[in-house]
Amino acid sequence: MRIALISEHASPLAPLGGVDAGGQNLHVAELSAALARLGHDVRVYTRRDAPGLPAKVRMPSGATVVHVPAGPAERLPKDDLLPYMKAFGGWLARSWQPRWSPDVVHAHFWMSGLAALAARRTHPVPLVQTYHALGSVKRRCQRERDTSLPARVPLERALGRAVDRVVAQCRDEVRELVRLGVPRGRISVVPSGVDADHFCPHGPSQPRDPRRPRILSVGRLVPRKGFDDVIRGLRLVPSAECLIIGGPAQRELARSCRVADRVRLVGAVPREEMPRWYRSADVVACAPWYEPFGLTPLEAMACGVPVVATAVGGLIDTVVDGLTGDLVPPRDPTALGRALRTVIADPVRRMGYATAGMDRARQCYTWERTATRLAAVYAEVSGEPVEEPAAQAVAP
Repeated sequence: MRIALISEHASPLAPLGGVDAGGQNLHVAELSAALARLGHDVRVYTRRDAPGLPAKVRMPSGATVVHVPAGPAERLPKDDLLPYMKAFGGWLARSWQPRWSPDVVHAHFWMSGLAALAARRTHPVPLVQTYHALGSVKRRCQRERDTSLPARVPLERALGRAVDRVVAQCRDEVRELVRLGVPRGRISVVPSGVDADHFCPHGPSQPRDPRRPRILSVGRLVPRKGFDDVIRGLRLVPSAECLIIGGPAQRELARSCRVADRVRLVGAVPREEMPRWYRSADVVACAPWYEPFGLTPLEAMACGVPVVATAVGGLIDTVVDGLTGDLVPPRDPTALGRALRTVIADPVRRMGYATAGMDRARQCYTWERTATRLAAVYAEVSGEPVEEPAAQAVAP
């Protein structure tokens, strides 16, 4: 099957960790690779945001990244890209004739969906939509910090009614979509995945002081990831150190909470080195205000590390409260600190969470599983037969 993935601001080639480079970039990169391994012809279309980028880049997985000339060839905040989506869609329609035409288009993020709809006006093709984040949730959780365009929510509502299928990443998103006005029968739930070969419990671990428990927190440079709450909660775990990878936590906050000597801001870490950091931790703290899915808990679970997370979005599905980790209310540093203290103080609980979490990640959240389920959705909306993946193309 020929599959076009549209990801207007989130290139699978971009380095992770920036304000607009995170989970969606990784999701599209891993999904395109998994679909290619299943034998599909995959092209990822993303906006050309630098003048020296080649028109096409062949990825090691076999998928191809296509840089679309829409707007200036420079990096722009994703909230500034809406005026260029019509041009993006027009370029797509022209590029699909006659050399390469997709059997199905899968748009990632709402503006990608608008670009795909523009292309479909002149080039009819089945369209699948994944939002990755909903404007209604962002507005409710971030309030005055929400930088989204005023038109985002009504456009997301119209988009959900215009596409052939909406793919939600968790049950909480289904409820939001239904409230938004998307017909329930048009929604399929297909969660993201984790590379369980890369993120695994066996391998080198980052050095640490064995006398001091280690809490690890990982995320992008945005306030909604809740690093401030992790630092405030650390007051209730007096013996532990806290390492923050990628986060915007302020040293002043750590000082005001009298934990500055136990907070270490690691900064950006290459993805290939992340497993050794996970393995060095006693527990991983994930404290976002909201989270459409959340890859960090899955990576930690796959590495055999217990998770304490806020009960929001996809974390409610991935972290089974009392089995693979603990869930606490969002924006509640006291509840977070108490849960972290309880897990750290109980080695039997930690071992049970680690084992159950590793099993859950490997059995329910592999990228091959995600790609296979999405391929079935593509086949359904396009009328194509469901193809059995070639045995030699499937990762063990």
